[in-house]
Amino acid sequence: MSLLEVQNVSKTFHTDHGPVHAVRDVSLSVAQGECLAVVGESGSGKTTLANMILGILAPSSGRLRFDGADLPSRRLPDHRRAIQLVQQNPLSSLNPKRTIGASIRLGLDTYGIGDRSGRWRVVEEALDAVGLPPAMRKRAPSSLSGGQRQRVGIARALACDPRIVVLDEPTSALDVLVQARVLRLLNDLRVSRGLTYVFITHDLAVVRNVADRVAVFKSGQLVETGTTEAIFTNPRDPYTRSLISAVPVVDDDELSLRNSLAEGT
Repeated sequence: MSLLEVQNVSKTFHTDHGPVHAVRDVSLSVAQGECLAVVGESGSGKTTLANMILGILAPSSGRLRFDGADLPSRRLPDHRRAIQLVQQNPLSSLNPKRTIGASIRLGLDTYGIGDRSGRWRVVEEALDAVGLPPAMRKRAPSSLSGGQRQRVGIARALACDPRIVVLDEPTSALDVLVQARVLRLLNDLRVSRGLTYVFITHDLAVVRNVADRVAVFKSGQLVETGTTEAIFTNPRDPYTRSLISAVPVVDDDELSLRNSLAEGT
């Protein structure tokens, strides 16, 4: 059974220049424990879809279902707790006037998780889970590196004990070495905690290392979906082929495959 279902969902924004169809009649599902990567260029609709999953935006038509029940446009606290976000920019997502610990604890206080006296312990456990010392809760966001701040963002989501984590370009602001460490952490946490990921990205090189399945978006439409292996070895849509052709090559076999895709063979 799917944990998350998106059924014939569309989102239209009405502007002074006419309607903008950001998402058009999209249907997809995410199973418990799965990582679904939603990929596409800027303006493809992937972030709008993420915002509808999170309840930030309401769909113009269609419906979303979570754990077998409809998700209302105005989310209940239990829904907001169960579907958490890790944002793209790890610095701007943290309040500079709050300590790291206060930012992580905010969700615990908002949703009434645990008793008040035990919440600092939960904060420290979340920091430990992402490989940061518990004492870091007393520090300011500006004193941390980019990789540390992104780990804090992940810890903040984990502290709420979510079922689904929406990851919005979570490694795009990081250098390659730190990116690899964060991706490895995300994989480990998914296995150890049974998490489900919706991974929003434009970078198929990242997708190859984290996703079970891939959904490819173009101009608000879902043009192709399949397992990561199938998308990389036998993409059907020309747009998917063009995205894959831009992914860095890692070995000779992959180079041969890339050339055959470019030649349409």
